[in-house]
Amino acid sequence: MKRSEIVPMPAFFDRYINLVDDIGLAEGFEKYTPDQIYSDTSRLAALGDSIYEAGKWTIRDILQHVIDNERIMAYRALRFSRNDATPLAGYDEAILAAHTLAAHRTIDDLMEEFREVRRSTITLFRNMDDVMLTRLGTANQAEISPLALGFVILGHPLHHMQVIRDRYFPLL
Repeated sequence: MKRSEIVPMPAFFDRYINLVDDIGLAEGFEKYTPDQIYSDTSRLAALGDSIYEAGKWTIRDILQHVIDNERIMAYRALRFSRNDATPLAGYDEAILAAHTLAAHRTIDDLMEEFREVRRSTITLFRNMDDVMLTRLGTANQAEISPLALGFVILGHPLHHMQVIRDRYFPLL
């Protein structure tokens, strides 16, 4: 199923979904791989602990956040695809970010984790049919389908890569 088949388009999450081309979800997983999005790992590593403004995350913190977010979105998709309509709470990204070991990890190590999480995500979605992809659930007080969550998974790293290009790479 394609991005344009997401009904309803969930408020808030649309900012990530609309960064992805109007292609099928499976094609999106092939096109927007962790290595394709974050291809310049040497440049990312060169940023070290740089931040563009007080209180912002380092590159390692951003990568850990993207990984954590993918896990959470995949969990939501799993629940909703299996017809569990229990409303799911949002999460506080600042709390999660404050309690990781990202500062002690390398870019290569984080990228390997990202690849592993993505492989698991792809397997999860590969085993959903159209009925499962279009079931609706509530997450963070927004009605959303597993299909939409799949496109959030694809678009969220694109959003953060754009922030890196705009705000972090000029620091080099």
